[in-house]
Amino acid sequence: MPRIEVVFFQDDDGTVPLLEWFDSLPQKAQDKCRVRIERLQEMGHQLRRPEADFLRDGIYELRAKHLGVNYRILYFFHGKQVVVLAQGFSKQHAKVPEKEIKVAIERRKKFQSASRRYRYKETGL
Repeated sequence: MPRIEVVFFQDDDGTVPLLEWFDSLPQKAQDKCRVRIERLQEMGHQLRRPEADFLRDGIYELRAKHLGVNYRILYFFHGKQVVVLAQGFSKQHAKVPEKEIKVAIERRKKFQSASRRYRYKETGL
């Protein structure tokens, strides 16, 4: 199975939501999230629970846990790419808050309308 290309969403102001959040995580949590992204790159659509799950409207989540904190990374598929949109949430949330899914859907629409504009050029974590 060929690896899928992982790209990160970049907002209008040039920020990359995932990278900003990722840098704030403890090292062990970063490691676990990085492994999830690598597994997504290897498995693509084949990645399933407990590592990934479908939310709605084309939005999926990567799932990681460290010291009782749930980390969720939202993404969607775009052709032969997977676009990582947004960051995760703490243990207070048993599931991804609806407002975060709505933000992810809006980001997906932006990316689909102008993928070059909203694609972050460097993707190393």
